Amino acid sequence: MAQKPSIPKGTRDFGAVEMARRNYIFNTIREVYALYGFRQIETPAMENLSTLMGKYGEEGDKLLFKILNSGNFRGEVSAEEYSEKSSAQLASRFCEKGLRYDLTVPFARYVVQHRDELQMPFKRYQIQPVWRADRPQKGRYREFYQCDADVVGSDSLLNEVELMQIVDEVFSRFGIRVCIKINNRKILSGIAEIIGAADKIVDITVAIDKLDKIGLDKVNEELLAVGLSPEAVEKLQPIISLSGSNEEKLDVMRKALAASEVGLKGIEEVAFVLEALKASELRNEIELDLTLARGLNYYTGCIFEVKALDVQIGSITGGGRYDNLTGIFGLPGLSGVGISFGADRIYDVLTQLDLYPAETQSGARILFINFGPTEAAHCLRLATALRRAGISAEVYPDSVKMKKQMSYANAHKVPFVALVGETEISEGKLSLKNMETGEQQSITIEEAIQIIKY
Repeated sequence: MAQKPSIPKGTRDFGAVEMARRNYIFNTIREVYALYGFRQIETPAMENLSTLMGKYGEEGDKLLFKILNSGNFRGEVSAEEYSEKSSAQLASRFCEKGLRYDLTVPFARYVVQHRDELQMPFKRYQIQPVWRADRPQKGRYREFYQCDADVVGSDSLLNEVELMQIVDEVFSRFGIRVCIKINNRKILSGIAEIIGAADKIVDITVAIDKLDKIGLDKVNEELLAVGLSPEAVEKLQPIISLSGSNEEKLDVMRKALAASEVGLKGIEEVAFVLEALKASELRNEIELDLTLARGLNYYTGCIFEVKALDVQIGSITGGGRYDNLTGIFGLPGLSGVGISFGADRIYDVLTQLDLYPAETQSGARILFINFGPTEAAHCLRLATALRRAGISAEVYPDSVKMKKQMSYANAHKVPFVALVGETEISEGKLSLKNMETGEQQSITIEEAIQIIKY
């Protein structure tokens, strides 16, 4: 008996309904990016390992999918070397390419490689899959999509403002209520400075970033465990627990960070973004969250994270300002800011809240019932007229029992069914049935176009 086929762990098949929903997500994000002048690029699925290695830290390097060289990849390695070398050393000999781990490093490579062709500032977006040799588990896959947008070559905070407008617009279109959280790397550096632990900035932020998950007591335990003095932990308490409006938080932090130049600079940047967004009349809440601390080895200015309000799930969008995207490839000093929508988590939120539009549930808008060769030939002409009017239409391919054809329409959630027999052909009409209401009427093809289209 033949073995049942399967797919690699951590990957997924997507059926027709799932793809319709995923395309709804991608198309919505794509449309909003385009509204703000972002232009789409794509980079290859595989990059040279020299491009990828060393960009994600030691753990990240281990999670890169490496591709064996073509042909006799073992040709230049002797049996003795093969037995003596570690798997990592052998991989460096056998593999010159790897699957991309994210879209950021390939984008940095793209900017450096094409810098003479690009007009700065450069606003790009990418919606492509990435691969990580991670341990598969619920919500974590080895292949998944990222939906990134970045502006490089500009230090202006207006870019941060526009990115927050994009986030607000995308989730408003989806009908998902969210809270946009904002903080700044400089504020966090200022906090570490004033409590006398500037060298512990990463440890401090890693700990306070867990506040929602483990609670204040556990956060304090972690802070003490990484070497902060009890006095420093005590100084952090009013900052970690700070509440009130954004303006009230900024006022408190201006006083708390009065002795920190970098901290005050961070407050100034956040204040500018929040003030500029007031004129935009965002439909979703934006909140200054001093415990937000994503990617501090990477981000250098404002940082963002988006939480869904009606579903318990992690961050569904994130991003921030970075000052040296291309420095890893020998082009230092190019500042940028970007965001990334989590398509898989957005999919889960839309599913849980049942927010997908009806049209994502069906393929064709109308199905023509097949009564036989003569009728089918006539229906093909009518279907062509509908398609030219921008309406998706199907003619059932086989002349089988009507019950089976109607079941097909129901299974595919086709909103309208057309019945065209001898009488309809002679009268130049069709019987159009609304599958939701059950209403049926005899009309012309022109009238059917008006009904189905609108």
